[in-house]
Amino acid sequence: MEQKRIKFGFSARYFQQGELNSETKQIIFLLHGYGQQAKYFIRKFQILENPYTCLIAPEGLSKFYLQGFSGRVGATWMTKEDRLNDIDNYINYLNEIYSTTKEQIGNTSFKISVIGFSQGAATVSRWVVDNQVPFDKIILWAGVFPPDMDFEKASEVLQQKEIHYVYGLSDQFISEERLEEMRAISQKLGISPKVLTFDGEHDIDQETLGSLF
Repeated sequence: MEQKRIKFGFSARYFQQGELNSETKQIIFLLHGYGQQAKYFIRKFQILENPYTCLIAPEGLSKFYLQGFSGRVGATWMTKEDRLNDIDNYINYLNEIYSTTKEQIGNTSFKISVIGFSQGAATVSRWVVDNQVPFDKIILWAGVFPPDMDFEKASEVLQQKEIHYVYGLSDQFISEERLEEMRAISQKLGISPKVLTFDGEHDIDQETLGSLF
């Protein structure tokens, strides 16, 4: 048996809250976690809405029923199966969203922040290291930089950027081993992220979110 590949046109959705125009001063890209949908995820960031900020929530390209064969649907950025192809696809998708977004703004002085939650933390990390989006701030929320990145390139891209790690003290997915991994990766990248914690679980804490902007 021989595995082959084919390229074809692919349409995918994303969600936007706020206007894109010459008055836009900030774009915040919001990348959801495993099993979430962008249209619900973006609602967690309403505290950041103002006339000069636009929120953009892309969505994982693969969708599935969360339980059984009907009911609630979630999305994922990738799985272990054919993972490198999934990564290439979502990076191309995210770059297209950025390119489309940029064209709708009549100025060049806006700032870009990116937030990756849980699985979205690895996704947003790989995207920014691709070096097509000129971001100013990256926030990894309940997640870390993936250990299989190109660390030399990532280190160059991340220099002079504002970097935050955020997690809840009761987050069931953040173990001491995960925190040690976070510290080891930071050291390997040569960066010193600001670490922010809150009393909560695996979710977006509104007070903490507001303190970051």
